[in-house]
Amino acid sequence: ELLGRGFTWLDTGTHESLLEASSFIQTIEKRQGLKVACLDEIAFNQKFIDKKRLLKSIEIYKDSPYSNYLKKML
Repeated sequence: ELLGRGFTWLDTGTHESLLEASSFIQTIEKRQGLKVACLDEIAFNQKFIDKKRLLKSIEIYKDSPYSNYLKKML
């Protein structure tokens, strides 16, 4: 499958490459203020879940950074 612009393939077959991938994701999330592969965000944006279900996820994760990120989507 040909991946277009905006996609990145990260090989994580070694300890070193796993650490590099982790650092890459951390940098993207910090600089852009977005979560990489946030399933709740994807499902909400694709209309797989509604606002009510997103609020349930926010409640489940309570006052965590993840929950706070989801709150910003509303």
